[in-house]
Amino acid sequence: QVQLVESGGGLVQAGGSLRVSCVAPRRTFINYAAGWFRQAPGKEREFVAHIGWNGDTVTYADSVKGRFTISRDNAKNTVYLQMNNLKPEDTAVYYCTVGIRVGVVVALTHPDAWTNWGQGTQVTVSS
Repeated sequence: QVQLVESGGGLVQAGGSLRVSCVAPRRTFINYAAGWFRQAPGKEREFVAHIGWNGDTVTYADSVKGRFTISRDNAKNTVYLQMNNLKPEDTAVYYCTVGIRVGVVVALTHPDAWTNWGQGTQVTVSS
């Protein structure tokens, strides 16, 4: 099991900002796409953003476009999610993921497309 370690979650007021980070072992990070999903209580895990192995392609969920930015630093084996203008509906556990599953034909916006997952970090936005 590959260990991905998220950090940076916390409590913030609506309109505020947070940055969450995820560090992965180098062998499982370099040359692999990475992404962020989130899961609110009682809801399914939902796609937030993903980024190509060299950072040249990024995709966002409509709900976060213009507010969130995904980025990566391959020298540090780290993927980031900068979250601005946070809303109460952004409250969730945020999970990072690295590596697309081979042979699974689903969209990258689906959790089943991804191989390795972190434990999650809680983000709470108060109104």
